[in-house]
Amino acid sequence: MRIQCFKSLWGLEGSLAEQVRRAAEAGYDGIEAPAPEPEQAEAFAALLEKNGLAYIAQIFTAGDHADSFAKQAAYAAGFKPALIVSHSARDSMTEAEQDRFFEAALETEARLGVPVGHETHRQRAMFTPWTTARLLRKFPELRITADFSHWMNVCESHLGDQEEHLTLAIERAVHIHGRIGYPEGPQVPHPAAPEYRTELELYLGWWGRILDEKRRNGTGQATFTAEFGPPGYMHTLPFTNAPVADLWEVNQWMTDCVRERFSQ
Repeated sequence: MRIQCFKSLWGLEGSLAEQVRRAAEAGYDGIEAPAPEPEQAEAFAALLEKNGLAYIAQIFTAGDHADSFAKQAAYAAGFKPALIVSHSARDSMTEAEQDRFFEAALETEARLGVPVGHETHRQRAMFTPWTTARLLRKFPELRITADFSHWMNVCESHLGDQEEHLTLAIERAVHIHGRIGYPEGPQVPHPAAPEYRTELELYLGWWGRILDEKRRNGTGQATFTAEFGPPGYMHTLPFTNAPVADLWEVNQWMTDCVRERFSQ
C-alpha cells in the first residue's frame, strides 16, 4: 500500500505560492488547507497544477450547520479534491440535532461524489470516542478523519478503556491526521522527545491498524497529514511566547517517521 503524504499549510509562513512550492520541493503528494477565497480560486488551482500536487480541502460548519456544510462542500468540490475534511456540527447539539445534520451531510456527499472525512475534533459532534461511535453505528455510510489527539485530551487518558469505540473508528477512517496528543493536551512539544515515547507508539499502533484495515478492504493507498500546529497548539516558553520547536521540522519528522514505519 502506498501512503500519500499531504502537507498541512496551517501555521506556515510566506505567501501561498511559496508554501505550495516548498511542499512540492519537499516531496509531498499534496497539500491540505481550507479552500481559498473566490478571488484566489483560479490562482490556487493553477498553483496545484503547476506543482503537481493533489489537494485535501478543509471545511468548518457554523450557524445552520447543514446548510453551511452543503455550501462549503460544494465550493470545495470545485477544486477536485482527493478528500474533504470537515469540522462538523457541534458538541453542544442534542443527539437529534446531530442526527439531522449528518443525514443532510450524507445526502450532500452522495450528490457531490467527493469522499468526506468528518474529523474527530474537540467542540464538534465527534469530540469523544462514544459520541462518534453512536453516530457511526446510526449511519453506516459515515466516514471519519482520525485525529485521536483530541480524544486523548478530552478523555484525559491513553484511551485504554475505549477499545471498542476505537476499533469502530479505525474501521471507518478515510484519512489520518498525524498529531501526537497526550492526556493533558492535544499536542506534545515534539513527537521525537523520549518522554513521549509511550504516546508515539500508541498513535503509530492506531494508524497502523487503519492501514491494515484499508489493506483488508483492497484499498491501494492511504492519505496522511502530519498536523502539528503553531503556537496555541505548540508549546511556548513563558514570558517570551517563543515556540519550543520548529513547526516545519516537527511535521517533517512525523511524516518521515510514518514513511519509515509503514514503508512496507
